[in-house]
Amino acid sequence: MSREGYQVPTAAGQTMGLSAPKGFNDVNDSGNMHYLCGDCGIKTTLRRTDPVRCKECGCRVLYKERTKRMVQFEAR
Repeated sequence: MSREGYQVPTAAGQTMGLSAPKGFNDVNDSGNMHYLCGDCGIKTTLRRTDPVRCKECGCRVLYKERTKRMVQFEAR
């Protein structure tokens, strides 16, 4: 089969494009992400356009919260 004739396989009714990972939109509230401040430890919510800074102390070290779902890897 030539490269020009190749069709990207799709599942029934799904498109293969750039999209958010599964469960990404469930966690955040309309584009907000939750972070923990590295200095004062306060939970901070940031939007995409907000500067990366704690709203309480001004620290610029923010840690993304750990996911609640189970993550399991297969080791050999």
